[in-house]
Amino acid sequence: MINVTKSYMGNLEKFKAYVDGIYASRWLTNQGPLCCELEERLKDYLDVRNIVVVSNGTMALQVAYRALGLTGSAVTTPFSFVATSSTLQWEHIRPVFADICPDTWNLDPARIEASLQEDTGAIVATHVFGNPCAVDEIDTVAQRHKLKVIYDGAHAFGVQQAGQSVLNRGHVTTLSFHATKLFHTIEGGAIVTNDDDLAERVRLMTNFGIADYETIEGLGTNAKLNEFSAAMGLCILDDIELILEQRAEIAHFYTRHLGDYLQLQRVAPDSEPNFSYFPVALANHRAMLSARAALQAADINPRRYFYPSLDTIDYLQPQQAQPISRGLAQRVLCLPIYPGLGRNIQQRIVDTLLRQCDSPLLPLAPLRRAL
Repeated sequence: MINVTKSYMGNLEKFKAYVDGIYASRWLTNQGPLCCELEERLKDYLDVRNIVVVSNGTMALQVAYRALGLTGSAVTTPFSFVATSSTLQWEHIRPVFADICPDTWNLDPARIEASLQEDTGAIVATHVFGNPCAVDEIDTVAQRHKLKVIYDGAHAFGVQQAGQSVLNRGHVTTLSFHATKLFHTIEGGAIVTNDDDLAERVRLMTNFGIADYETIEGLGTNAKLNEFSAAMGLCILDDIELILEQRAEIAHFYTRHLGDYLQLQRVAPDSEPNFSYFPVALANHRAMLSARAALQAADINPRRYFYPSLDTIDYLQPQQAQPISRGLAQRVLCLPIYPGLGRNIQQRIVDTLLRQCDSPLLPLAPLRRAL
């Protein structure tokens, strides 16, 4: 079975050399030398001012909310991985949903203000599938209402817009370095911010609030990344350009053959995608189920990212229904895309999907991915 992704492992000899160093030093965690090296290299590669690596992307969101002092409610997107909303709920911040744009699939800035509550303190938006949000419009709404802006950038590693890292937008952007991501540390994540004081507060919070052996400056938790995970990250970072290049080649192939038949996410203008995913939207729920069944019969295992729409989750109720997100969640499949995926497999995926399509989509222009 060809799965939607396959974890890239990097060079084994390089990883073994890092492990030998860990065994020699016995420094396993607590901001070890490999974690420090990884942070410095990521800061340079991603072109960000401050980055703090943490144990996973979920913890990155939780620490970010705490560091910003969020309370009350936050307006967020219903079309995202569940952690975007569950972390808010976990931190006793009430998620209030606003619907998405039907073509970019990101939080629609024009719908945010209708979802604001008296206690709303933040906007939490996701760069869905690495596609940059309408960051200028979101910033305008946030400034008008004095709100914090947090971007879930779990899919947006290395994404540029207008020649700048999209990770620099908002008060905080969080990253996931889970094994399924194009850059990973097995498990891991990071918090990015341009605010030096906030970065220092984040760093303290990820280490129980401990400043030194005799000083505890505030409430914290254990969100530290270990040295073995950092070693994997360093190995992956060495090959990141190859990873991005191969993903782009696969995405171009899919787009050339499927772009006229399936709805593709409209990429934000003047942006450079990282092709962390390749989502397609079928005509309706029944067509999606039929296409998934056909792919599985051909030994292809796509994934329904993101289903269900988060405004339907029981523990997040009551919520206003978000019809665009609900409808899209019924139609989207993510196709396999990862380095080493053979062209013969790509062709099998394309052929299988085209057999499910009666005719090209009309109109074409709004639905084509900008590549």
